[in-house]
Parts: sequence; structure tokens; C-alpha cells
Amino acid sequence: MPNAPDSDIYRTLLESTRAIPWTIDWASKTFTYIGPQIEPLLGWTPESWATVNDWVERMHPDDRQRVVDFCVSQSLAGVDHEADYRAMTRDGRYVWIRDVVHVVRDAQGEVTQLIGFMFDITERKRSEEQLAELQKTLEELSYQDGLTGVANRRMFDVVIDREWLAACRDRQPLSLVVIDIDWFKQYNDHHGHLKGDECLRRVARLLQSVARRPRDFVGRFGGEEFVLVLPATDRDTAAAIAEHCRQQVLDACIDHPQSGTGDCLTVSAGVGTTVPEPGADPVEFIESVDRRLYQAKLGGRNRVVGEPAVAGDVADRAAELAH
Repeated sequence: MPNAPDSDIYRTLLESTRAIPWTIDWASKTFTYIGPQIEPLLGWTPESWATVNDWVERMHPDDRQRVVDFCVSQSLAGVDHEADYRAMTRDGRYVWIRDVVHVVRDAQGEVTQLIGFMFDITERKRSEEQLAELQKTLEELSYQDGLTGVANRRMFDVVIDREWLAACRDRQPLSLVVIDIDWFKQYNDHHGHLKGDECLRRVARLLQSVARRPRDFVGRFGGEEFVLVLPATDRDTAAAIAEHCRQQVLDACIDHPQSGTGDCLTVSAGVGTTVPEPGADPVEFIESVDRRLYQAKLGGRNRVVGEPAVAGDVADRAAELAH
């Protein structure tokens, strides 16, 4: 059997691979060849790929500008390159493609031809997206308190640093509320730890129902302590929010016969507001609010201790928040 011409051998080899070979004449911007594998993948016949406009128009609109600009600039510079994009099938679906492009230049360095391969990378992209989604979920879980569902201490550290810098930059007040469940050890001793866990979850939900503005943050500080970060919130509003939290828990009438402040569960809170100065440490601010919580405990519990404010103003604002 006589040997086939070299060009026929090369074409047979190219067309037997899953990659889709193609060539473009740079001067006319026309396809001089595209492999028959294109039709099983995208549904378009090889004959329908006449000019680069066919390639552009069959690209996802969200990918088009980015990919075309990149490929043209790289080709003009004579640089081999790769591009990932979504190609439209004849029936209107999209398939992820990776184009690997070699730029051919003449003796004078002028671009004459592009030679490339298209690869179907749909499954790879799907796996990458699933992995990215999994990583996102794991990251979210790493910042979430497993018991109550609110943010954990790790997330609080991230948020307080971020809001501290924003408040310093914008010269805006930043408020913090630290809340502790009163007589919680006695609650656990009387009701048991399973009921204690449910109590923590219920208090977390009550706090979330109060701190519901877009940037308000509710987290579990540790044990039976919770923390609210309130960006762009002045002293009296922060005190009113803390008072509303206290009242919400009291109004829920969670049974607690072993409490020293009545038959229902109560909380105590410390509140602070600051406009951070450049170079100031948020740790000192957090500690000052924690000291106010301690004062609330020493003062009899079931109360809010903050900076001096007009009691009527705080009560009025707390009432407004409740409606």
C-alpha cells in the first residue's frame, strides 16, 4: 500500500484527536481550516466558520469583550496565548472552551497566521466551580458558631478590625455592645445542657431580630456572651439598641426559676461608642465595653451600662426600635 502524502497523514492525526484544530489567515481574518470535531461539540458545521466574526458572535456575551481584547492584543504582539470562554452551541447552550493559540510570523516579524486548538473544558470548569463553592461553604462554616448559627469569635475579630479601619477613615462613630446571659450556670444546672444549648440559640435569634440593619453584626463572643458591632451608630442609638435587646429577651419569658432577677431569663449589657483615631488599638475599646458589662453585673444584672446619656432619650429610641 503506497504511503499517503504527509499533509494527509497530519490531517488524519489532527482529526482523530478530541482537540479541535484550526487556522486563521491574519490578513483576511478568515478561517482557512477548522477540524470536523467542531460539529459534534458545538453543532456548527466546519463550513459555517468563515471569519473571526463567526467565532466572536458564538461566544457568550459576558466573555466576548474580555477574550477578544486579550487575543487581539496578544496576537498583535506576536505572543502565543491561551483563553477560556463559553462558546454557544447551535441549539443555544454554552460549552466551556480553552483556545490555545500559536502566532506565526514572517521573516520581517509580521503576523501572518494563527494556528490553534480548541479544547472542551466544560467538565473541568464544572469541577472548579464545585470546588470553589465547597471552599466558600467551608470558609463560611469556619466563621460561624456551630451551636447558635451566628458568627463566631473568629469572624468578630475580622469584622471589628474592618469596621475600626472604616470608622477611622470616615470619621464615623463605631459602637459595640457586649451581652451576657444572667445566671446561665444556674440555668444549665436546673434545665440541663441540652436546654441550655437551645436557650443560647433562642437568645441569638432574639438579638438578630434587633440588630438587622445591613452592616449590623451579631456574634457569639464565647460561652454565654454575645457581641454586637454597630457601624456608623452614635452613643444614644447604640444604648437604645442594647436596651431593646435586653427587653426582647425579657419579653420572651424564657423560664428560669433559678435566676436571681426573677422567674424569666435576663441579660446584662455593656455599651461603648468611639470615633477611632489613627493608630488606636480596638482591643482597648473592647476591654472598656467589657468593663461596662461587668458593672452591669455588679449593679444587679438585667440592665445596660453605657456612657452617660439622657435616660428618656434611650427609652424613646428603644421603643421606636421595637416597632
